[in-house]
Order: sequence, then C-alpha cells, then structure tokens
Amino acid sequence: MAEADPKEPINEQVVVNMYNAMRAELNQIHSKITELEMDASEHSLVINAIQPLDQSRRCYRMIGGVLVERTVKEVLPAVQRNKEGIEEVIARLNEAAVKKKKEIADFEDKYKIRIRKADSEVKDDSSKKEGSSQGVLVGPAGSSE
Repeated sequence: MAEADPKEPINEQVVVNMYNAMRAELNQIHSKITELEMDASEHSLVINAIQPLDQSRRCYRMIGGVLVERTVKEVLPAVQRNKEGIEEVIARLNEAAVKKKKEIADFEDKYKIRIRKADSEVKDDSSKKEGSSQGVLVGPAGSSE
C-alpha cells in the first residue's frame, strides 16, 4: 500500500465511522418518509371530511401558525395540492432510500463488512464456523435497513 487513494479510508475505525454515518442517514430518510406519510394521511382525512360539505360553508385553516377563516371552496383545493406535494416528496425520498441502500451494500462488499449479531443470537449461532476472509465487523445499528 505505497500509494493510497486520498478518498479511501485509512483504518478500520474510519470505515466503521463512515458505515455508521451512512446507516444513520438511511434511518433519517426512513423517519422522514414515515413522518410525511402520516401528514399525507391527515390531509386525506381532512379532504374526506370537507368534500361532501357545502362549498360556501365556513372552514378554518392553519396557515403559518395562524388560524384563518375561509370557505370549503377555497380550502379544499389547497389541501389537495399540499397532499400531492407531500406525495411527490415521499416518492423522491423513497428513491433516495433505494440509492442509499445500494450505496451501503456496495460499501459492505468493498470492505467485507458483516453485521455482528446481538448477544442472544450469537449464542444460537456459536456452532457455525466463520470463513477466513478478512473484514470489518460492525455492531447492530438502530435498524437493519
């Protein structure tokens, strides 16, 4: 290893830190997707609740922390647009999650990373022998995805 690529990690700890950062980023993406899916669900509930109402009926909507009075006719299209926007963001985040999973899988292959099982699982698998390949062992992080 006379010449090393400056972008390549130098030791195992750097590899582990990079791997954990990538997994943390993937977990953040999944958390944001979940949060936005709940928002989209709430928007659907509102849409379903006000759609059958008279279009001229008074309706209240929170805009920037201020409750404003509008009519159903004014609020319904805005809520539908917001829901569509949220769904587009969810789709983009799902694409980002797929890319991040592939990036993590490539990183695992490149550095021969294996996830260490929890203590209870290690006892169950103690009869199995590991191969002689060298690699980096990483403990379990928040999620397996």
